[in-house]
Amino acid sequence: MKVLGAGPTVTMTECTSLQFVSPFAFEAMQKVDVVRLASLSDPELRLLLPCLVRMALCAPADQSQSWAQDKKLILRLLSGVEAVNSIVALLSVDFHALEQDASKEQQLRHKLGGGAGESILVSQLQHGLTLEFEHSDSPRRLRLVLSELLAIMNKVSDCSGEFFIKSSELFESPVYLEEAADVLCILQAELPSLLPIVDVAEALLHVRNGAWFLCLLVANVPDSFNEVCRGLIKNGERQDEESLGGRRRTDALCFLCKMNPSQALKVRGMVVEECHLPGLGVALTLDHTKNEVSEDGVTDLVCFVSGLLLGTNAKVRTWFGTFIRNGQQRKRETSSSVLWQMRRQLLLELTGILPTVRSTRIADEADAETEPHVSVYSGLKEEHVVKASALLRLYCALMGIAGLKPTEEEAEQLLQLMTSRPPATPAGVRFVSLSFCMLLAFSTLVSTPEQEQLMVVWLSWMIKEEAYFESTSGVSASFGEMLLLVAMYFHSNQLSAIIDLVCSTLGMKIVIKPSSLSRMKNIFTQEIFTEQVVTAHAVRVPVTSNLSANITGFLPIHCIYQLLRSRSFTKHKVSIKDWIYRQLCETSTPLHPQLLPLIDVYINSVLTPASKSNPEATNQPVTEQEILDIFQGVTGSDNTRLSQRFSITAQLLVLYYILSYEEALLANTKTLAAMQRKPKSYSASLMDQIPIKFLIRQAQGLQQELGGLHSALLRLLATNYPHLCIVDDWICEEEITGTGALLRRMLLTNNAKNHSPEQLQEAFSAVPVSHTQVMQILEHLTLLSASELIPYAEVLTSSMNQLLNAGVPRRILQTVNKLWMVLNTVMPRRLWVMTVNALQPSIKFVRQQKYTQNDLMIDPLIVLRCDHRVHRCPPLMDITLHMLNGYLLASKAYLSAHLKETAEQDRSSQNNTLGLVGQTDGPEVTREELKNALLAAQDSAAVQILLEICLPTEEEKAKGVNPDSLLRNVQSVITTSTPNKGMEEGEDNLLCNLREVQCLICCLLHQMYIADPNIAKLVHFQGYPCELLPLTVAGIPSMHICLDFIPELIAQPELEKQIFAIQLLSHLCIQYALPKSLSVARLAVNVMGTLLTVLTQAKRYAFFMPTLPSLVSFCRAFPPLYEDIMSLLIQIGQVCASDVATQTRDIDPIITRLQQIKEKPSVWSGICKVSSYKNGSRDTGSMDPDVQLCHCIESTIIEIINMSVSGI
Repeated sequence: MKVLGAGPTVTMTECTSLQFVSPFAFEAMQKVDVVRLASLSDPELRLLLPCLVRMALCAPADQSQSWAQDKKLILRLLSGVEAVNSIVALLSVDFHALEQDASKEQQLRHKLGGGAGESILVSQLQHGLTLEFEHSDSPRRLRLVLSELLAIMNKVSDCSGEFFIKSSELFESPVYLEEAADVLCILQAELPSLLPIVDVAEALLHVRNGAWFLCLLVANVPDSFNEVCRGLIKNGERQDEESLGGRRRTDALCFLCKMNPSQALKVRGMVVEECHLPGLGVALTLDHTKNEVSEDGVTDLVCFVSGLLLGTNAKVRTWFGTFIRNGQQRKRETSSSVLWQMRRQLLLELTGILPTVRSTRIADEADAETEPHVSVYSGLKEEHVVKASALLRLYCALMGIAGLKPTEEEAEQLLQLMTSRPPATPAGVRFVSLSFCMLLAFSTLVSTPEQEQLMVVWLSWMIKEEAYFESTSGVSASFGEMLLLVAMYFHSNQLSAIIDLVCSTLGMKIVIKPSSLSRMKNIFTQEIFTEQVVTAHAVRVPVTSNLSANITGFLPIHCIYQLLRSRSFTKHKVSIKDWIYRQLCETSTPLHPQLLPLIDVYINSVLTPASKSNPEATNQPVTEQEILDIFQGVTGSDNTRLSQRFSITAQLLVLYYILSYEEALLANTKTLAAMQRKPKSYSASLMDQIPIKFLIRQAQGLQQELGGLHSALLRLLATNYPHLCIVDDWICEEEITGTGALLRRMLLTNNAKNHSPEQLQEAFSAVPVSHTQVMQILEHLTLLSASELIPYAEVLTSSMNQLLNAGVPRRILQTVNKLWMVLNTVMPRRLWVMTVNALQPSIKFVRQQKYTQNDLMIDPLIVLRCDHRVHRCPPLMDITLHMLNGYLLASKAYLSAHLKETAEQDRSSQNNTLGLVGQTDGPEVTREELKNALLAAQDSAAVQILLEICLPTEEEKAKGVNPDSLLRNVQSVITTSTPNKGMEEGEDNLLCNLREVQCLICCLLHQMYIADPNIAKLVHFQGYPCELLPLTVAGIPSMHICLDFIPELIAQPELEKQIFAIQLLSHLCIQYALPKSLSVARLAVNVMGTLLTVLTQAKRYAFFMPTLPSLVSFCRAFPPLYEDIMSLLIQIGQVCASDVATQTRDIDPIITRLQQIKEKPSVWSGICKVSSYKNGSRDTGSMDPDVQLCHCIESTIIEIINMSVSGI
């Protein structure tokens, strides 16, 4: 009897004549279906008697009426069976005493080391086991079987994994098998703790007819089926066909699954889970496959084996691969081998879907080519394509992962299948791709010249039919791109890339030796795809429509990328520019990862020749008109809705191309000049028409879908367009695009949308008469988004000049400022140019000049040549400062780029002029220094102009406004408690336009100083009016950096710079009373003492008169300097007095009074108001400089004394 009926498992000779429990009977027992049990034949019923008798005699847990009726039917069924009486007798034994004796025997055997000594269960055997069993009563029969079973179980536990067959008359005699089976079932049912069913099943594997006994045991305890199967599998061997024990275990489990076929696949799952008995898993799968309804789909065998080898569990993959390898090494490929039967079944499935024409005849008929349009090849049926693909992947896994070596028949049939021609469907495209990769991976399948010719004809058919397949199937990633890609890899000898491509397409990692591809390489490079054919064909391949990362597989873009890398297009003079342009236009999100590398390699092929011998061998760049076509609609201001002709992805990619192209052109200037090549750069007018900032803002919201494009664009902007990467702009954008802006936009009404730019222009024209209309329109415009505001930009900027007139409400100015900042996030460069031109001073009879972007980058100071009224209009001054900062940054980038562009030209001209080889680096260094000097002069000029704006005008001075009073008013407002009159005056001064403009300028200067501290140093070495020192020190937080270079400034020979340094230091000491400030102040006091000894009378007066008040600030900030400063003042007074004494003695004894003041300061502290000012109120005009200086010293000392006494 064969296992599983006609199944593929091993035939068990000892069980051929035995009656097994049928699936019908087992299901009836499992469900306790009495009606089914009654329909069983007597031989089938005989096998189930132990369980049925126990059911009939034992007290049931189910006390229902239905079970009572079923029990009556069971009793009626058993009443006519003679063997029931013997089973009833077996159940009448005292099992408790039997269990105790069995336990004692187990202990005795354990003491004796498991030997066959005295038995407590069975003693004084007169005859053999069989005769004893025949002559014994029921209790003794139980003891005989139990003793034999325990002996086998003990031997199994002591055998250390070595399999054995225990010869036992009791389990081998065909006459008493049924009675022995009855006893075995009763023993296990009544003594479950002594005889666990899994241990009993394990012991039965070691006796003849063990599988039969095991099936009867499980049939009488049907609930134990899964437990027994899992136990047998868990204790089984990893490779079951390697040993006798493994084969017997597999056979027993196959019998169990034949008895309960519904659980066969679950048992197979246990096999995979435990990684034991692979032959059993295959055997169960083969049986299940043969019992399946014949369909054209993928069979369970293909799915099961593919899942094992291609799944994610490496342990399972290794385990099953070992089974395949070991099965091939045994040289026992007969029908008894599970592996052989699996291979046979797979081959039958393969041949079942093959075309009918044989490969050799195909090759012969193909050579004839009687009619060009008539094909003699048999096509693969559409319903077989998916199954064919699954079979190909399975054979790839078997050969590549499990190491299966195909027979000649298998190789022939596989090649026949691979070279068949599927229909033009997506599944057909997939099948051709798999077949092609399998040919590359296993070139040994092609062994004869006829087979090689068959493969060449099939590859030629692939090339010819590729376009038809792509158009009919609707699949963008066709096998034509894969053919091109492999051909390019072969031409460039990138065999590792081919291996990666094959593994990726097949979906498995297999080992492919590069040497095995040599034959395919010759076929591709010499017979099918020469390099020129590849290049010419690639250009004609249509671009992928709506290319995105969602389209997987190998696309035309992969082929073009490889050809560009190998410089095939330039080598064979094939233009690829149009193809790349069309593909960039046909893109969408999410961004395909190959697009950025394609652009980079294309730019390199445009700028860098393929070889030095042929410098003209480059690709053509994209034209400016083609670039403008991409951005058509985005740059126009007439449409409120942007044109959707090209996707945002295409626009961003073209922007990336332009920026990368310009950067690469500058980076390769030296190399190109050495090759005497000058590629064309894109014009500044083109760059002005591209809305760079708008596109970057769009990209910011699509970062997840654009991959690395957004970060790449930011990098290029920071390098080439730093004025578009100002930090304030990013912060402003966060406010504009945040939640608050969204809530405001929810309030947008139809009225706001209906205002046209013409209406806004009319409202601005009516500003001198009425402000209501323009205010209403501007408020509505604040609810629009930045892109919706673009049409209003020109009207807003052109009308700014009208807002400078007196009487314009501050709210209108602030709203215009707000709208300007919103527009600045989408169109900054164009907006700046319009604003600068609009704010020019209006001079009668003088035509205003219209500046361009280039003009403003060359000379950023043009921004400050605006109408002087802007300097006292804070909202518009804020805009002006914003533009100034941007153009200063733009100018730096412009000059750096200009230096790189013209460096090699100037170098060559310099070399021609000098004729000296060793001086090539001299001019370059000079040019760099000149550029830095120009930028420094430009920045310092801007700072000086801004500081000059901070000074009050003549009109403001007439009103009593000055920076120093403003600063003092700040302090007085905070500290004083004087009457309301002083408070009101302070508020009037603080809330003036000049004060607000000063704050805006100080903020910009702070940013400039932090960005480049050298600007601060240069400005202070140049100097500026000392009236601004209180403002700059208090208003610019970064002024503390001046402490680093004040010693150097004091050391300058010019007296004016020394005076300015000491005055600056006095304010810094008050603002930053730090240890560093103390050391610099001490240095300044020492320098003043030194200068006293070397200055002439005139210079002494010019130096000390403005610097003496600074000493008061030094003492206020650092009291430890009191002694040094007082000594210095006395010394200055003595020098002055000595000069006066030589001329006349008709003066107050100043020196005596100074000494008294120094010795007794408390006496003089109260007379500061009277004495000092009384002396100071003299007619100083008639005094000589020394006398004036002496009086100034006296006032300084008294002020220091009063400050120290009052504790200020």
